[in-house]
Amino acid sequence: MSKEKTNKNIKAFAWAAFLNDFGAEMIYPIWPIFVTTVLGAPMSALGLIDGLGDAMVSISQAVSGYISDRIRKRKVFIWLGYFFGGLSRIGYAFSTVWQMLIPFRILDRAGKIRGAPRDAMVADLSTHENRGRSFGILRMMDNLGGVTGICFTILLVNYLGLKTLFLIAAVPSAIAIFIILFFVKEKPDGNIKIFKGLRLSDLNKNLRLFFFLSTIFSLGTFSYSFLLIFAKGLGFRVAMIPVFYLVFSAVASISSLPFGILSDRIGRKSVLQLAFLFWGLVCVTLILLNSLASVFAAFVFYGLHKGSLDTVQKAFVAELSPKDYRASVLGGFQMVIGLAALPASLLAGFLWDFWSPSTPFFLSLGLTAFAAILLSFVKETGHMNCIGE
Repeated sequence: MSKEKTNKNIKAFAWAAFLNDFGAEMIYPIWPIFVTTVLGAPMSALGLIDGLGDAMVSISQAVSGYISDRIRKRKVFIWLGYFFGGLSRIGYAFSTVWQMLIPFRILDRAGKIRGAPRDAMVADLSTHENRGRSFGILRMMDNLGGVTGICFTILLVNYLGLKTLFLIAAVPSAIAIFIILFFVKEKPDGNIKIFKGLRLSDLNKNLRLFFFLSTIFSLGTFSYSFLLIFAKGLGFRVAMIPVFYLVFSAVASISSLPFGILSDRIGRKSVLQLAFLFWGLVCVTLILLNSLASVFAAFVFYGLHKGSLDTVQKAFVAELSPKDYRASVLGGFQMVIGLAALPASLLAGFLWDFWSPSTPFFLSLGLTAFAAILLSFVKETGHMNCIGE
């Protein structure tokens, strides 16, 4: 595929990501308020719903990654994922009790079937020298769309009902589907290979260690909803909650591309260590301080954490994966860390309800420190084929 067509595909992915996140992030900052206040769910129920959603992300990416490698097709999973996301927001709008949210939350997060095939396609379109930049562009547009959607919500939440906002949020995903269908060109794979199933035990010890430490870290990184409710519990008005979320998304958007470029220059591991440090600062700041400035700082750190982690983590896994199995490995990776998200959010919810709101943050600090230590033993060998020893 020519460089011009490659750039067009990356741009199409970027704009589709912008639009889908525009719609998604319209509702995310008001989501915990909608679930706990409008529909009356306890924090443990919020943890259950968010955890189930995160678990579905992991399963959907693993399945789509495997099938995508097997049939050598990527594009169909990408536009179908955007369709699921848009449809779920319509379902949210018509929910009257919190239990009704569960199937639509699962559908919403099942939309992440686009993730592994899209990431594999982006990795294939890139080289080791610019792969961090390519994923950085994608994350930048993801987060920029989120910033735009949050601003839209902040401006109109007092004039439109929450359910009306959910309906409007479905529209950008419909446009994203159009972009993928008509502007992304998928190169036919003329060299069809017999696809073998891939097991975790088949991978290099180096990659397996990264799977393990990422799972440990994920057990402590509960849903963003807890950060927003924690801020609300400090006495901030409901109208301030989307503003905090805006701060996080804006910082993540601005920092994603620089972190991607930085990882191309100094290595993926160094940037991932920074991502762990930023999450630790989020926990410490919220535990020790309770002023407006400290909460603002915590969400800045959270934005830096997401900007560095989401960009570099995928590039790192893609480089540690053999090309013919990239979607499977990326999907399997998302499955492993996503399945950890269910007990993470559930445990955080129960610790919050039955112990104290700060307890989940203490647990997260310990798990983050352990994961950071393990990361120091991972060898950064992006050029290696990681099947076998």
